[in-house]
Amino acid sequence: MAKYDFSTIETKWQKRWEEDKIFQTIEDEKEKYYVLEMFPYPSGKLHMGHVRNYSIGDVIARFKKMKGYNVLHPMGWDSFGLPAENAAIKHGIHPNKWTWENIEEMREQLKQLGISYDWDREVATCHPDYYKWTQWIFLQLYKNGLAYKKNYAVNWCPSCETVLANEQVVGGYCERCDSVVGKKELDQWYFKITDYADKLLEDIEMLEGWPEKVKIMQKNWIGKSVGAEVEFKIENTDKVLNVFTTRPDTIYGVTYMVLAPEHPYVTELTLGSEYEQKVLDFKNKLQHLSEIERTATNVEKEGLFTGRYAINPLNDKKIPIYIANYVLMDYGTGAIMAVPAHDERDFDFAKKYNIEIIPVIKPKDDRVDVNHLTEAYTNEGVMVNSERFDGLDSKEALVQMSDYLGEEGLGKKTINFRLRDWLISRQRYWGTPIPIVYCDKCGTVPVPEDELPLKLPTDVVFSGKGESPLTTSEAFMHTTCPKCGGTARRETDTMDTFVDSSWYFLRYADPTNKEKVFDFDKAKYWMDVDQYIGGVEHAILHLLYARFFTKVLHELGHCPVTEPFKNLLTQGMVLKDGTKMSKSKGNVVSPAEIIEKYGADTARIFILFAAPPERDLEWSDTAVEGCYRFLNRVWRVIDECKDFVRDAKAKDAQTKEDKQLKYMTHTTIRKLTEDVEGRFNFNTAISAIMELVNEIYKYKELGDDCNKDLLKEALETVIVLLAPFAPHITEELWHNMGYSESVHNKMWPTYDKAAIVKDEVQVVIQINGKVKDKIEVSASTNKNELEKEALSNPKIIAMIEGKQIIKVIVVPKKLVNIVVK
Repeated sequence: MAKYDFSTIETKWQKRWEEDKIFQTIEDEKEKYYVLEMFPYPSGKLHMGHVRNYSIGDVIARFKKMKGYNVLHPMGWDSFGLPAENAAIKHGIHPNKWTWENIEEMREQLKQLGISYDWDREVATCHPDYYKWTQWIFLQLYKNGLAYKKNYAVNWCPSCETVLANEQVVGGYCERCDSVVGKKELDQWYFKITDYADKLLEDIEMLEGWPEKVKIMQKNWIGKSVGAEVEFKIENTDKVLNVFTTRPDTIYGVTYMVLAPEHPYVTELTLGSEYEQKVLDFKNKLQHLSEIERTATNVEKEGLFTGRYAINPLNDKKIPIYIANYVLMDYGTGAIMAVPAHDERDFDFAKKYNIEIIPVIKPKDDRVDVNHLTEAYTNEGVMVNSERFDGLDSKEALVQMSDYLGEEGLGKKTINFRLRDWLISRQRYWGTPIPIVYCDKCGTVPVPEDELPLKLPTDVVFSGKGESPLTTSEAFMHTTCPKCGGTARRETDTMDTFVDSSWYFLRYADPTNKEKVFDFDKAKYWMDVDQYIGGVEHAILHLLYARFFTKVLHELGHCPVTEPFKNLLTQGMVLKDGTKMSKSKGNVVSPAEIIEKYGADTARIFILFAAPPERDLEWSDTAVEGCYRFLNRVWRVIDECKDFVRDAKAKDAQTKEDKQLKYMTHTTIRKLTEDVEGRFNFNTAISAIMELVNEIYKYKELGDDCNKDLLKEALETVIVLLAPFAPHITEELWHNMGYSESVHNKMWPTYDKAAIVKDEVQVVIQINGKVKDKIEVSASTNKNELEKEALSNPKIIAMIEGKQIIKVIVVPKKLVNIVVK
């Protein structure tokens, strides 16, 4: 018997598939199916999370291909980013060289896994042919008022020397290097994603194939609030505080105001006063905390009185102005009106700093004494202490007070969003250059489209200090103005790498187009992505930005769809010893080592069998060995039987064993189809194949009494059903069965409905709900016959002798329960 030599087999078929371009895709008349996994950063080594992500996508792609779809399954590289620049500083190797060497290594690793990618469509975001179009998209946003520059205080990592998004600051430290993060005033480029806040929110309901948790995360991140903007004058000044509130009905209960420490009025209001230094110290303390940490519910609310007062526009009452850690400049106007009687956060703050609490809503049944509150009353009720509005239902008061504020010129109805504009500037070299020049005469001037790509220079110095390395390239820095021809200087910031990944799925439709970002008709054929696969950690950045770009390009007439991804699968993590694999914990398992020891097919089978895709997976060396033994069992039984069944002729199932094998074969086809097509239950699908293999081993013990035709059908069914999961061994076995065409080009089998109807069924006999025996009966046995069969069973007769039968419960084809006492 030939040995299962996985190394030789896998190398052989990987080479053959590449030579034959078996996975190359072109547009045709068939129904398309676009499956895509989030493309990786080329760090140089695949980890088990990669193996899981790409194996899931590959099963779907191969299955859909066998179901007759024209499948697009591409791969590329999210290849700009800080690690390449850090490598340049640390090892003296250029980011370009470091990145492309890593891409070469990871491409080979993916090929070793046997993933069915159309490598002719490969893209890399650091290639000028790609980032030319990233720059082109930037210019479209700029020309349409969606890209702008402003000066703002941003999170700044002094070690990485770059701007960080709020999500990249953890506990006041940079998530990459653990340096303390501060604030820095910088001129930065932004994309006006807030213009699309409503569309992004409304269209979430279209995403029926997305996990509910991801949709909720996006809804919360966008954070739409309907309310009013109210004007509070600052005493003894000509300044006005504009405050957004969702509860204008509680204005009479305002007992203090709070400004974000970063609010532009804070410095002016405290300048030269006894409060100035305290306020400055407080601001410095907060600059190392992220917005998420400042607003967390479990964080103690802290603040300082500024020494100044605002005036309540409805009753002219003086209200002290504080600054506090829980108010952010990026939300609303950076100022809030505090109503401690009816807001838990304000209540805690007022109690801590001994601030007056005035209730303005009481329950209709007086079940709570609002004059002696121990906690904020946050429910609806009847208005009190609100002058002309007393006695109104609070819901009605909300409407009437909003109207009144508008009529009196004291405020206006408005909608607010938590979503902020997207800061895209990065003080790095290894990123897409921003195609803007600055001219003393013409101001800010976009680079003409026909001059793209604006390429990254190679004559830069990586010191790890100072501004962007682009400033060290004289040839890049100094240019001529596209408008007047005078001297000009280039923008030295590069784009956030999330910009590169916000449209790559569109480029795959037409990756070699040198004249357009992509051909509209090709994008119309392939888009939207039918199945997108990636981690839930991308729910509120990449996935939101990709939706934004798609909507912008659609409105500008370049993209045929308004949403990029029809269905989304967020796979779980791969754990070892209960925690995520990491070098620092010493629990990393290398895919290369597993492939070398057991083969790629074993790695794939384990990663797909160990847990459902959306759940975390616990690594198990024992389970990996078990999957390897299973593939060896498949290899042995087919290798042993292939010659025996080669001359098989069609023959009906005759014996009980024949019918059982045919039943198992066709129920397995049905289960695999249902598990893979609709539910992605790959673990139960593989389990079903294992059961069929066990049945084949039992059946072949019949020797010459086997029905060769049925055995051949069962063996070939195992190969075809296993093909998407373990592509190499199945390809070899398929050819060993005498076929010349690839198993991956074979149509997915359909099951025979008649074959899955059993002539006989196993019925359980219970006494008082406990199983006592099992019997085989005809599937057509009715209730009365089944009851007689059970009561005449010698084993049961002995057990119920001397007892009174209370009733007999019969479930045809399943069980008989005899109730006795």
